[in-house]
Amino acid sequence: MHVAATDVRAARDELTELDRRIGDGDHGVNLDRGLSAVVGRLDDPAQPVRETVGQVLRLAATTMMSTVGGAAGPLYGTAFLRASKVTDRAELGPTGVVALVEAALEGIVARGRATVGEKTMVDAWQPAAEAAERAEGAEHVVDVLRAAAAAASAGSASTVPLVATKGRASYLAERSAGTEDPGARSSAIILAAAVAAAEGSGG
Repeated sequence: MHVAATDVRAARDELTELDRRIGDGDHGVNLDRGLSAVVGRLDDPAQPVRETVGQVLRLAATTMMSTVGGAAGPLYGTAFLRASKVTDRAELGPTGVVALVEAALEGIVARGRATVGEKTMVDAWQPAAEAAERAEGAEHVVDVLRAAAAAASAGSASTVPLVATKGRASYLAERSAGTEDPGARSSAIILAAAVAAAEGSGG
């Protein structure tokens, strides 16, 4: 969460510009605010210590839902909440990471009712989940995360030529083509942050 907050802040203007073209123009600002709030709560000595991955994700979910406006708050909040239910342990192995990514995808699909090809976050998370599953037999967690992050990045890039059929971008119809989906892009950034965090911890 710390790395994600730092990386999203660095990409805030990029995400906001993408969203300005096909959305409300607030995705970068909203996500930056939400992740900063998550980190603030995690670092608050008055808060109870989160001892499992699931507890951290549950805090992230409730914080995102209460601080992030637009569609991003409910979508990321539901993703983190679903993921928290399958990660109630202090450390995850490759199988645990696969379960996390798959649960996050399930949450996004349940909340947004989107499928691949509709120019949404699902275009990043679906290939990420599939790549994670293929890499499940890897020796190290970071290998699974790298596979998921690379697939998410490619999936996000694949949204550029798509015509949006969900969310506010769908109002633009054909004019939504030519811009990367901001939610898919932020998803790729967050999964890449997970790779950096795992590499930093020796995972």
